[in-house]
Amino acid sequence: MRIGIDVLALGELDRLHTRPWFRRFVYTADELALAESFGEGRTREFLAGRFAAKEAVLKVLGTGCGSGLTPRQIRVVRDGRSAPQVRLTGPAARRAAEIGVSGLTVSIAHKGEYVVAVALGHRHEDRADDPAAAGDAVTRLAGAALEEIAKRESAYDQRPE
Repeated sequence: MRIGIDVLALGELDRLHTRPWFRRFVYTADELALAESFGEGRTREFLAGRFAAKEAVLKVLGTGCGSGLTPRQIRVVRDGRSAPQVRLTGPAARRAAEIGVSGLTVSIAHKGEYVVAVALGHRHEDRADDPAAAGDAVTRLAGAALEEIAKRESAYDQRPE
């Protein structure tokens, strides 16, 4: 099993999201269409969550944005219950096969101005495990990361100047 995590403040992407080239580089047409169906605040949160999920998956793949991989090759779609599901295309799919990753579980969590995404890359031998349990574990890890961020931010805010 391989793990990737990404945390960002929502405002980190605000300027980049105004640039059409960035949106085309990171998101698929389906992801952008779904995002545009929301109100402005929810669109911002949704796209930040998708970006964090793609970054977490790139970490699972062990490349980051490099070696011919781009975030757009990682589609984050919704399952029947609106939970995020990952679909890899092109070089991202080939990289997953190279390292033996046969499936991905991802969780995206939002808290205030922060978003965290955790991705687990499953190998064939991991598939015997309960997929629902893997999803629950990813969700707990994402929640714990957000709680730690909130705790540290609170401690930072309470420091004397």
